[in-house]
Amino acid sequence: MRDMVHSGQLAGHTAVVVGAGASGRAAVRLLSRLGAWVRLLEKNPAAIPADFCEAQACTGVEILTGEHTPGHFAGADLVVLSPGISRASLAPYLTACPDAQVLAELELASWFVEAPMVAVTGTNGKTTTVMLISHLLTRAGLSVFTGGNIGTPLSEYVLAGEPADVCVIEASSFQLQNVFTFHPKVAVLLNFSANHLDWHADMDEYLAAKLRLFAMQGPSDLAIVPADLDYLLSGRQVTKARLETFAPSDRFRCPRLLGRHNQADMEAAFAAARPFGVTQELAETAFFDFAPAPHRIQVLGEKRGVIFVDDSKATTVTAMRAAIETFDRPVHLLAGGVFKGGDLEGMVPLLRERVKSVGLFGGSREIFESAWQGALPLEWSATLAEAVEKLYARAASGEVILLSPATSSFDLYSSYKARGRDFQAVFAALPGAPVTPSGEKP
Repeated sequence: MRDMVHSGQLAGHTAVVVGAGASGRAAVRLLSRLGAWVRLLEKNPAAIPADFCEAQACTGVEILTGEHTPGHFAGADLVVLSPGISRASLAPYLTACPDAQVLAELELASWFVEAPMVAVTGTNGKTTTVMLISHLLTRAGLSVFTGGNIGTPLSEYVLAGEPADVCVIEASSFQLQNVFTFHPKVAVLLNFSANHLDWHADMDEYLAAKLRLFAMQGPSDLAIVPADLDYLLSGRQVTKARLETFAPSDRFRCPRLLGRHNQADMEAAFAAARPFGVTQELAETAFFDFAPAPHRIQVLGEKRGVIFVDDSKATTVTAMRAAIETFDRPVHLLAGGVFKGGDLEGMVPLLRERVKSVGLFGGSREIFESAWQGALPLEWSATLAEAVEKLYARAASGEVILLSPATSSFDLYSSYKARGRDFQAVFAALPGAPVTPSGEKP
């Protein structure tokens, strides 16, 4: 299929790409390489890098900013959606191209991938599990492309023209809702809980999007699902692939991955890598020295005996629960931001058991206060820095200050990474001599 990536492949076709994020820009470049006439639509002009505009001007790509109109879609054969842009939101405009194929960048790129793909979805833990699988496969001597929703779009892999032995892909529900032929050799559903209900119509639509990961698999493929999701999957024709389940256990250990949820992720990663020759012995060694990505229950260090943990990637209530359950010592919890759904009231028993106080910051104040007021000490601050300083003043040696917000970051920050970096900067500026996780003073 890689031989098909040439300038005549889509000659005579019109393609509209909606959204100028990393995947949208990669789709533009791939479609241009294939010979299509391409129009890029982006509401926010500042979101398009200047060098990208200059490069695409030379290839004839039309870039339009501002509000969409039906005319922007007129004559389109393909409409490629960036993650986070729903087909429903474009319904008023798609009437101008009723015969167009509407698809995700992931779907488009997958048409030109020969290597077997391992794809991972789920509400929480996707990035960690994708990194674990890639780590195992690399240690087994295989060349691996790691991408998708984790950072590098699959279109970039196709454009690079450097074949890998295996492609390991993180897939979000946004992407999966618009795939039709995407066919991973191994597909992993990690877990499922309320998330993105500000985007999906309801939980059924969210689950249906996740399960599209398995739709094109056949009997020679492998589908991996949690053992505790039987209640959701029973009675559904989920896949024709061979089905395997996983559950957390104590057979693998990684000093940098704490908690039962990470033990489940390691089990899922091993199950996904095993068909490529990864043995349990290799996995035990590889997991032990694995270093996770930042902002995922990342221990920053101590000040005055208080442990600071950055879990800014926890954008759901389920992820917050997993983080709190990780610690066997009192926790002071930082929460707040753009709430995406979930059972906050159901968290109250765990909060009473393990959390001494909560520092709310930023958005969704009324939602958290409505659910938790009176259950434990709770105080709101306008900024994360102010909330951290208040918790630090009351925390005792041996206790934990945990940033695990259960929200997206877009009230105060451009991303969960920016939120995590701010937390780390606040930690560094607090009074007291810092001690790193290794026990050495920096």
